[in-house]
Amino acid sequence: MILPVVAYGDPVLKKEGKEITKDFPKLNELIDNMFETMYEASGVGLAAPQIGESIRLFVIDASPFAEPDEEDDEPDPRAEGLDGLKKVFINPIIEEESGEEWGFNEGCLSIPKIREEVFRKEKITISYYDENWALKEEVYDGYAARIIQHEYDHIDGVLFTDHLSPLKKRLLKNKLQNISKGDISIDYRMRFPMKKKKR
Repeated sequence: MILPVVAYGDPVLKKEGKEITKDFPKLNELIDNMFETMYEASGVGLAAPQIGESIRLFVIDASPFAEPDEEDDEPDPRAEGLDGLKKVFINPIIEEESGEEWGFNEGCLSIPKIREEVFRKEKITISYYDENWALKEEVYDGYAARIIQHEYDHIDGVLFTDHLSPLKKRLLKNKLQNISKGDISIDYRMRFPMKKKKR
């Protein structure tokens, strides 16, 4: 089932998610719905707070980043290993971030039509439970690390706009308010915190 994506300004996006247990109600159904919602919105990641659930869960499918850019002859080394990288992260912990910080124009399904350069460390070590409750510890770098860091931020109540300079935030203020009010044209379902109800 495709769920509405919660828009910027909703308090759930600023809350730290709670850890869950194996008996969390309808967890498999929720995970399936999150993938369906993410694909419908052409996203590469979706965190539970973005569909209104304040829990430590996110899903990713990095495959779109594996497709080579038509303008580039050279394959991007940061895109290595992304094809088929589809995963569920339950109660994840980023154990370590390392390497140089690098900038990339990030976007977010909860903040449509805004992209800004965000700097993140190039490599992470993360422990998490998968959908079968198997405990894993894995190392990711490049785009895979970035997608995971972005979604991990969501379960900590952090948005990519929180990484921007105060000046950048001021410049985006009106656009962000318009998103909260639903004054934006998008092609997937969203829930807007400040949208006025039609009488």
